[in-house]
Amino acid sequence: MNEWTTIRRRVLVEKDSKRSVCLEFGIGWRTLEKILAHPAPPGYRRQAPWGKPKLGPFLPVIEEILEADKTAPAKQRHTAKRIFERLRDEYGYEGGITQVTETVAQARRHGKEVFVPLVH
Repeated sequence: MNEWTTIRRRVLVEKDSKRSVCLEFGIGWRTLEKILAHPAPPGYRRQAPWGKPKLGPFLPVIEEILEADKTAPAKQRHTAKRIFERLRDEYGYEGGITQVTETVAQARRHGKEVFVPLVH
């Protein structure tokens, strides 16, 4: 970010030549044009979320299991490994355990209620 503002200042305010700035900072002229066109570095944003071709059909099953676990005693709740085993044995899931564990962790992380105390 500091380099971005320095390059913009050198070309737009101090009127240094674009060629000298490119040589000094070791950037290409197309990169320099992008820097001059935007006041801040544009961030990368994915157009669409990643697809889950193997796990996608089983997401409602995982949600159902986790929802049922909320009312179960702590010792009887499913672990991510146990959910994977149930998906594999009962529903014919052919994917890996890593995808299941990451999905379960994300669902548990985002499923919690958050309370913000108000301080006056």
